[in-house]
Amino acid sequence: MSDQSTYKVTKSDEEWRSELSPAEYAVLREAATERPFVGEYTDTETEGVYNCRACGAELFRSATKFHSHCGWPSFYAPTEDDNVELISDTSMGMVRTEVRCASCGSHLGHVFEGEGYPTPTDQRYCINSVSLKLAPSDEK
Repeated sequence: MSDQSTYKVTKSDEEWRSELSPAEYAVLREAATERPFVGEYTDTETEGVYNCRACGAELFRSATKFHSHCGWPSFYAPTEDDNVELISDTSMGMVRTEVRCASCGSHLGHVFEGEGYPTPTDQRYCINSVSLKLAPSDEK
């Protein structure tokens, strides 16, 4: 992870380990990826706000979630441009753009462009379910 001092929410490695499950820690703090099609929010259509599971910062809204059939929850935009941080990722022998929570630096997933999905931004924020916590809206 990058320098923690640049984030609003900073905790020691021991604090993160005590607050997160092993699977959450692996994804959020070590940039692992959960297996496709097993995540809690992959196919959910519940309306609400998706927050960072590590620090609670608002990241995405259900209005921008779409079915990409890729195995992970997909969104075409974050709630605010400054809620997520985009970082060049050259691991895995390719160039990708990593998505992190701008408040705590936790790994969320990756964003891809130009895949042809019929969304307003032509972007797919491919996000690990385990990195999110859905706060359902009260509206029916």
